[in-house]
Amino acid sequence: MSDCRVVVTGMGTVTSVGIGLGDFWTGLITGKNGISRVTRFDVAGFPSTMASEARDFDPERWMDKKSAARMDRFSQFAVASAEMAVADSGILSSPFRQERAGVIIGSGIGGSETIASGQAKLAAKGPRALDAFFVSKLLINMAACMVSIRFGFKGPLAAPSVACSTGANAIGDAFRIIQRSDADIMLAGGSEACLTPLAYGGFCANRSMSRRNDEVARASRPFDRGRDGFVMGEGAAVVVLESLECARNRGARVYAELAGYGNAADAYHITSPDPRGDGMVRAMNLALDDAGLKREEVGYINAHGTSTVLNDKLESGAIMAVFGPHSRALKVSSIKSMIGHLLAAAGAVEFVATVMSVHTGILPPTINYEEPDPDCPLDHVTGGAEKLDLRAALSNSFGFGGGNACLAIKRYGSEQ
Repeated sequence: MSDCRVVVTGMGTVTSVGIGLGDFWTGLITGKNGISRVTRFDVAGFPSTMASEARDFDPERWMDKKSAARMDRFSQFAVASAEMAVADSGILSSPFRQERAGVIIGSGIGGSETIASGQAKLAAKGPRALDAFFVSKLLINMAACMVSIRFGFKGPLAAPSVACSTGANAIGDAFRIIQRSDADIMLAGGSEACLTPLAYGGFCANRSMSRRNDEVARASRPFDRGRDGFVMGEGAAVVVLESLECARNRGARVYAELAGYGNAADAYHITSPDPRGDGMVRAMNLALDDAGLKREEVGYINAHGTSTVLNDKLESGAIMAVFGPHSRALKVSSIKSMIGHLLAAAGAVEFVATVMSVHTGILPPTINYEEPDPDCPLDHVTGGAEKLDLRAALSNSFGFGGGNACLAIKRYGSEQ
């Protein structure tokens, strides 16, 4: 592997607390709550009734009506996020080789709305009712393909699907591609539009979602002793990664350096994490070692922090195992308290938040935290956003099937 360094030069997001980097970041640091009762379908009879919906999203801000109609909502999210990230980076105003620019954008469920509507048409009117774009709209790789076509990027193209660690894995894989000099520029991230009765009902059935229906805005409460499950959300994030040489040559504004990536499997169970937190520990250690970071150089962790009883307990234990006595000085927060759990998009959205923390020195809070849990004895930034002179941070993502990913971000300064 080469010594090529990788930096973040553009970011775009679609979330319930803000669409676009500026609104998203303002929403987070002001503790905006994006969770409310589901409006995308009738939740009567469902044991959970809340979600984090991207209600302000209008695809025609980024594409024409005809193009939008040929994409599932998750692909629309990805294209919009990529448009924002590319504009933010300014890469199109500088010369580059299309063959040296690629796209990795993953999803967990893919065209959830397309599947649901297609099944309804098939049941009501038979196979002739399905349109010619049915298959292309539902495929998980189509978000990445649409973005590649949109910008004419002809380099590496992929669409990982590793449950809730997908977005982080996509960014980590793109990082590796640039590190080994197979590309100069990569668009990377995750997208999920999972708020359909079938997908929502499935997560209700496995009892992983909160049932705090009488106080929806307070349902997502990572690390709080009264947590009872996650709140499902939709959204996307795409980032522009570049080799440092490429960014310097075009005089790009750099947000931060992506310095390390850890990917480790539990090999334990299809839904439950390893009770020892083994995969979580190894992912964090791999990312730290890859980045050449000492444990005491890390000041903040943007936690996976789902608000489920088991995940938050095991993640806290894993952090303490990795950082030892330094864990007492760490700041650890979960933005899922505000945006819910975006499944495959979570890692990408949370990476953006972590990069912004390193770039600005501001840490987003964990809201809805009321009662400390002795199993989660860390500083969870519960009194509102905090300022910190931050040199390095981690972004954690863990998923069903035992996938564990961690991204290490360093502050970028003129001395570098």
